[in-house]
Amino acid sequence: MNIAQNPNLTGGAAAVFKNARVVLAEEVVTGHIAVSAGRIVAIDTGAVPQGGIDLDGDYLLPGLVDIHTDHFEKHLYPRAHVRWDPVRAALAHDAQIIGGGITTVFDSLCVGATLKNPERREILGPMIDALETTRNAGMLRAEHLVHLRCEITDPESARLVEENIGRDIVRLVSVMEHLPGRRQSKDVEGYMQRRMADTGLPRTVVERDTQQLLNFSDEISAAVRPAVVRLAHDHGLPLLSHDDTDPEHIDLALSEGIAISEFPCSLEAARLARKNGMTTVGGAPNVLRGGSQSGNVAVADLMAERLVDILASDYVPRSLLDAVFLIAGAEHFEEDLPAAVRMASKTPAEAANLDDRGEIAISRRADLLQVGLHDGHPYLKTAWRLGER
Repeated sequence: MNIAQNPNLTGGAAAVFKNARVVLAEEVVTGHIAVSAGRIVAIDTGAVPQGGIDLDGDYLLPGLVDIHTDHFEKHLYPRAHVRWDPVRAALAHDAQIIGGGITTVFDSLCVGATLKNPERREILGPMIDALETTRNAGMLRAEHLVHLRCEITDPESARLVEENIGRDIVRLVSVMEHLPGRRQSKDVEGYMQRRMADTGLPRTVVERDTQQLLNFSDEISAAVRPAVVRLAHDHGLPLLSHDDTDPEHIDLALSEGIAISEFPCSLEAARLARKNGMTTVGGAPNVLRGGSQSGNVAVADLMAERLVDILASDYVPRSLLDAVFLIAGAEHFEEDLPAAVRMASKTPAEAANLDDRGEIAISRRADLLQVGLHDGHPYLKTAWRLGER
């Protein structure tokens, strides 16, 4: 049976991928596909053709699309106080990205400094430069785009966004604030205990310093956040609101024209986001660990109420592929394999305005993964981007 074919694209030689369990957007079929000029031109379940690439019954998935990973920075600082060359760091990062089945990645680069990471102001430009250099030279195997995740508590963030947002590689913007007692970090007492242990200062001093930090940060964010939002809108880039926890966070995002709630930290926030038509992003590591590393809501609990649209690897690139198969194979998740794959391919591609990829369908890019499965563990055998291995 011929499922689909584009007669306008089948002229000339086509590469055939056969004997595969092809994961389409809505179903898994046993069959083969044909690729020409980097695009999928046919999907068929009929007689097995001669020649071609025999996948021996493995799964054939669309390449994964990861809209948030902050893993590049880990390669720039492989150890504390050890700063690596940005080009070499980009190449090491790319190896892990493609090794996790991610063919399109949005490297989430932090814009603005925090108390723990003051160096982030100076490394942003060199990191983007390295990605552009390696991309333009054909050195990367995945397609790397940039997601500017903007720390609104740094007075320099708006300037840094303005300096970089016009670069072609920049495609997403998110707003975030990492402060004790705010959003992801609700545990103020835990923060103060750590500060006292790290500094040896008495509690009264730490309490005073914490309150001063919050007051000062609120003054900064009142100016920085609207500036960042305006820049994103001016450049037509999708905006994400990071770590929404309280209803007020969703209300603020909606008033700013933000359509994506990234890593909501509570059921309450995720429910309100869904009620208002926002797209929601959950962390794949949260799925694999069975809960949040910071004590917030489990993605499994969000998924039980159909409150997650997209999965992102966050801080472990490999987690995206693992989470897809775990979700599809576990009884407590309702999603089958096509639905789980959509969360890591088609839906994030659509959210990022990439309508040429994310599913195995006629005319889509031939970004493909051959995936084996052993004892519930998926493993990548081969990856192709635009039909090239």
